[in-house]
Amino acid sequence: MSETSPANGAATDAQPAGQTFSLDKLYVKDVSFEAPGAPQVFAAELPGQPQLQMNLAQSVQRLGDVAYEVQLDITVTCTVDDKTLYLAEVKQAGLFTLAGFDPQTLDAVLGTLCPASLYPYARQTIGDLIQAGGFPPFLMQPLNFEGLYAENLRQRAAQQAGGALGSGTETAGNA
Repeated sequence: MSETSPANGAATDAQPAGQTFSLDKLYVKDVSFEAPGAPQVFAAELPGQPQLQMNLAQSVQRLGDVAYEVQLDITVTCTVDDKTLYLAEVKQAGLFTLAGFDPQTLDAVLGTLCPASLYPYARQTIGDLIQAGGFPPFLMQPLNFEGLYAENLRQRAAQQAGGALGSGTETAGNA
């Protein structure tokens, strides 16, 4: 039998007491679209198959004790051979309030939940830019930010392990 009161039991079923996660403001920080070959690209038969490349980056800036700006940068480039058909860039940002999290959980929230909250808006903006530029609609697939975060953690661990091995080797070489 539990010795917690119903009020305490109800609080533990939801979010732990004192934890806060909110998206306070959502905004586009920067947007760009270029079609360097227009209008010729629309009239000519393309010599090859278009290739799409997407680059994704994230940055976090602490603004106060519990306030963070998270920015998601997405660049989509479409090329045929070595010629760029279009380039679409969006910097989607949000102001988040995050309180009551231990440092490891805070890092995970900033690396998964925050960019996942921004991604649908950035994805819509990129799609609208490409279509407004006269190109066929392009729908970016959903991303697994938890998987991306886990890969980022593995890379950080490998770099730290490599740095520790590298510094140990240098020390041994100097002795």
